[in-house]
Amino acid sequence: MESITIKEFYKDVFGGCCPVIDDFLDENNSNDIGHFNVFNIKDLQANCTGKPTMPYNRRTYYKISLIQGKNQVEYADKVIDINDYAILFATPKIPYKYTPLDNNQSGHFCVFTKDFITKSNSGLVIDDIPIFNANSDFIYQITEEQAKEFEQTFDKMHTEIASDYSFKYDLLRNYVIELIHYGQKLKPIAATKNSINASTRISTLFIELIERQFPIESPTQILQLRTAKDYADMLQVHVNHLNKVLKELTGKTTTEIISSRIIQEAKVLLRQTNWNISEIAFSLGFEEVAHFSNFFKKQTATSPLSFRDKLFEIYK
Repeated sequence: MESITIKEFYKDVFGGCCPVIDDFLDENNSNDIGHFNVFNIKDLQANCTGKPTMPYNRRTYYKISLIQGKNQVEYADKVIDINDYAILFATPKIPYKYTPLDNNQSGHFCVFTKDFITKSNSGLVIDDIPIFNANSDFIYQITEEQAKEFEQTFDKMHTEIASDYSFKYDLLRNYVIELIHYGQKLKPIAATKNSINASTRISTLFIELIERQFPIESPTQILQLRTAKDYADMLQVHVNHLNKVLKELTGKTTTEIISSRIIQEAKVLLRQTNWNISEIAFSLGFEEVAHFSNFFKKQTATSPLSFRDKLFEIYK
């Protein structure tokens, strides 16, 4: 699954026709360090067609959203209902589905890439922040009074991003960090389990997590999730439960599905690149070339080198 741009993502979310987003992104994309933007939900709904949702996409950025209205968030085997006010902290690591349940929506959200908040410009490593941890509860119930406090920060963001202040993105970065610290003090919304749809949802999110890592486009791009436990940890389910769900739905174990996808990518790299075997092995998460060769031969009954040589013979 290929990454999508932020503009493409919001065109998808808001129905394909959203002049407010077009104008806003065109004006700001070339000005910032990393990417940052902030939006008013009510303004977007007034100017965009389609019912907004958060589909299962490959997101390459983080999102903080102040939510007012009835909404539902689906994640792994959980369904979270939002009835009044909530604050959501989304990370590219965690796929989820966000669906408004009525048309009376308001609030704000900001989106930013990892490059916008780095250790060098903020003193923080964003993936080490607890609220953006893969095992964190990322949706928090808040009171009306707390919502007003969050809104004040978002209002400052709207004002600042529209200004011509030379260092406005430094100030906007501080506002993001302010939201993060405030959010970490909150308690998460209790989730309910939906056994009817949970298995399908877990399976969908598992496949989404696999596809987020492909295609491998450079020898320096290394596969991050390699084992069944890696995926179970990301989905916040026990590895045995993940294996049971996938076995019931696909007839294959978690490890079999992961191995099949790695082999598929290995064949593509052997066929379409001039990388040597060690580069391919390293990019696919194998520390030793011998381990990769053994793995490939076990899955295909041939070695990586023999596979490439046969292709050369066919096409020469």
